[in-house]
Amino acid sequence: MERLTYLGVLAFIFFGSAWLEIALRTRVFRRWKRLLLALSVPVVVFVIWDIWAIATGHWAIDPDRTLGVQLFGLLPIEELIFFLVVPIASILSLEAVRSVKGWPLGDEAPK
Repeated sequence: MERLTYLGVLAFIFFGSAWLEIALRTRVFRRWKRLLLALSVPVVVFVIWDIWAIATGHWAIDPDRTLGVQLFGLLPIEELIFFLVVPIASILSLEAVRSVKGWPLGDEAPK
């Protein structure tokens, strides 16, 4: 059960914000091209940085709390999922606030 710790935290983060998509109609997942564009740079940068940090011994991730699946022999799959889930949760939260407050972002068609 310990091996699911990191994955459990990620699931909590995701489901803790995913309901906003339905409840407040944030349309984050419907605009998937925009979401992929927003995720692409940070995911690539942080995956490279994380691999470098692990390879150089700057930090380590407890293997007892991960599934044991590693990318490039170093990066636990949960780390990649982290770099996807946390930004998605942030975007969902931002879009939820925008929805409730009626704040325009600047890229919407004029009414």
